[in-house]
This record gives sequence, structure tokens and C-alpha cells, in this order.
Amino acid sequence: MKQHTVIDSPYGALTLVAEGGVLCGVYMTDQRHRPPQESFGDRDGRPFGAAEEQLAAYFAGELTDFTLELRLNGTPFQRTVWDRLRRIPYGETRTYGALAAELGNPSASRAVGLANGRNPVSIIVPCHRVVGANGDLTGYGGGLHRKRRLLDFERGRAVPELF
Repeated sequence: MKQHTVIDSPYGALTLVAEGGVLCGVYMTDQRHRPPQESFGDRDGRPFGAAEEQLAAYFAGELTDFTLELRLNGTPFQRTVWDRLRRIPYGETRTYGALAAELGNPSASRAVGLANGRNPVSIIVPCHRVVGANGDLTGYGGGLHRKRRLLDFERGRAVPELF
């Protein structure tokens, strides 16, 4: 059974979704590939205490590594990519090609990009830390303006403000 809640963040409202009490989604308001609202289950804030606390600490600049249990629903390849994303250190970036090479298939950068774009747990699974081959910001389900702000924030160049 799924449940959801909506919290404010410096990047706009975030919809947190849990399945069986385990976080399985963090979606921005106008996020690409956002599932339909009716798939999020009943609104209930009870299963989200730890997620809300850790996100608040992250936005305050006090947390750089999330320790939440996640239920990442996707293909085996997608889950492998999402696991790699969680290993990119706070404030750093990787290219799609570098991630593909880490997975043992340097020619799979496009597949890595597609999996990255389907990440259901934004911010916590830091898909915003992946950039194009030349370091340019490319595709982000929450919009490039948010990706830029998240990276600037993590690099200490900006304090998050309400979106």
C-alpha cells in the first residue's frame, strides 16, 4: 500500500511516496516522468519522518549523505545505475560516459542517461550530479534550473532559497 505527503523545499514542493512504509519516490512538482498523482496512495505523513528530517538537514547544509532505506522500483539495469548515483560524493559530478565505464560498458552512456532520467527518488539519489561529456548541464527531470541550483548549493556557491 502506498502513501504520500507533500513538503516544502527550496526547490519547490516535493511529493514523498512510500510503499509499505519505505520511501520509493521523491518527485518535484513539474518533474518529467512523474507518475500520476492517483498512483501515490493516500496522503499520510506518518511514514516520512526520517526522510523529512534528512531532507531538512540537507537543505540546511548539515547533511551530505542520506542514510534512508529506499525501495527503488525499476529494471535491474536502472537499479544498478541508481546505486552508482548514490556513490557520487556530495558536491562532485560524473559524466554519463564515466558512469557507463564504471558499469563495465563505456558505450552505454545513452542507456545510463535514460536510467538516470527515470530516477524515482530525486535529490536523495543524486541524479543531478550527472553531467554531459564536456561538463555541460544536460537533462534533468526537475528542470535544468533546479539542477544548476542544486549543484551550486552543493559546491558552496549558493544558499538554497525558496523556489
